[in-house]
Amino acid sequence: VQLQESGPGLVKPSQTLSLTCTVSGGSITTNNYYWSWIRQPPGKGLEWIGYIAYSGSTYYSPSFRSRTSISRDTSNNQFTLHTTSVTPEDTAVYYCARSLSSVVAGWADFGSWGQGSQVTVSS
Repeated sequence: VQLQESGPGLVKPSQTLSLTCTVSGGSITTNNYYWSWIRQPPGKGLEWIGYIAYSGSTYYSPSFRSRTSISRDTSNNQFTLHTTSVTPEDTAVYYCARSLSSVVAGWADFGSWGQGSQVTVSS
């Protein structure tokens, strides 16, 4: 399976960031797959944002829950991250990734990753 992120490279503060992950070589509705968004701010470690499951259910990290939603377009085999009211602290490389469980012990449990999409929040 291949994952590819797409979206704006530059977003202004207070705007909504939307990033789309297009999946090829496998369906996002296949049983027991979980499709996550992960980010890495400059100079920091990876941060898990949330997932949308094969069933369409979603779960978010408490750190992002208030500003984040993940939706999907099954006809185009895509899922999209929406983050509202962005600030410069949301500047990061954003990755989409797939896991085989809703519970992961570490980053190695994400078997497939996109190449990453740089997002800069600046006026």
